[in-house]
Amino acid sequence: MKLLEFQGKDVFRRYGIPVPPTGGAIQKPAQLPAALKRAGKGPWVIKAQVLAGGRGKAGGVKLAKTPKEASEIVKNMLGMRLITPQTGEKGIKVGTVLVDKASDIAREIYFSVVLDRKLGCPTIIASAEGGVEIEHLAHHKPEAILREAVDPVAGLKGYQARRLAFALKIPTPQLGVFVKMATALVKVFMDLDANLVEVNPLIVTAKGELVALDAKVTTDDNALFRQKELADMTDIEATPAEKEAKKVGISFVGLDGTIGCMVNGAGLAMATMDSVHLAGGSPANFLDVGGGANAEQVTRAFQIIMKDKKVKAVLINIFGGIMRCDTIAEGVLAALKKIKLNVPLVVRLEGTNVKEGRALLQKSGLKMTVADSLWDAAQKAVAAAGEN
Repeated sequence: MKLLEFQGKDVFRRYGIPVPPTGGAIQKPAQLPAALKRAGKGPWVIKAQVLAGGRGKAGGVKLAKTPKEASEIVKNMLGMRLITPQTGEKGIKVGTVLVDKASDIAREIYFSVVLDRKLGCPTIIASAEGGVEIEHLAHHKPEAILREAVDPVAGLKGYQARRLAFALKIPTPQLGVFVKMATALVKVFMDLDANLVEVNPLIVTAKGELVALDAKVTTDDNALFRQKELADMTDIEATPAEKEAKKVGISFVGLDGTIGCMVNGAGLAMATMDSVHLAGGSPANFLDVGGGANAEQVTRAFQIIMKDKKVKAVLINIFGGIMRCDTIAEGVLAALKKIKLNVPLVVRLEGTNVKEGRALLQKSGLKMTVADSLWDAAQKAVAAAGEN
């Protein structure tokens, strides 16, 4: 789950990490005067709250010197479709903007905490050259990137933080502040079960103060069971179909293709989508009903798939391991009796009791195509959708 900037900064404040004075996030122009008053004397920075990098270059970050100028910016920014390299051609509609007091920037630094899967621990990635895309910097100037592995139990040790501070040329009066900030950012990472905590840029102001000018926090969805506050937050990126799927325990991501896929297991789902693509088609979704799918979940999965008007065929690819194929077939048949499926259906079963499962499908009298293998199923689904 990804937090918007204002949400990330709220977290930072709770951990004592310096951030700019703020007027908060607003959704309507009428809320601006109160926000400006909360932020304090201008100038102010108006920032589009979308989950994408490169907002500044796309017109999503503006400086306002007067309330009138701020009002014009907010009116134009709210409702605009922000297009950056991370949003695709359609862009993202801006529904919320953040009003912060502008900072007097002397230097920009990059600082993040990420999970290093190779080392099996959190790792700090930092650079004295902040305010730029870190991927670009790592590619063109790798020597500018600093790395510091962190013990997940002991946290960031003082000497590690000081070593980073010296390498980043943090002003001497701010060494203590940096050590506390770096330690707190690691604690945020650990406490929130995060995959990424990023500050870009972490600035040194003209007065020599350290301020987290931005906040990017991405947490692990698999840990939401112990993150009640995060679990109760609205997932900004999720579509209505994805939210519906989440409620019934189905993993679903909508795509742009025409072949709806229903699979049990994330790896098998990826293999199914690849096979559809290799056969000349395009998957309409990633949908994993899980190893213990029941008739109700299969029914809801069908309903979610069929809400996508682009779907021209449905491919069910089930491996009977935890669940037997005959049990799965019964679930599919029960689901088909409850819903009206008006597109071709291709079913491929494999695994425990596969013969019994296929027999149930063939004897049902319902219109469907039973495939013998994944490749056979992919080809038949593509043909049924008219894509090949």
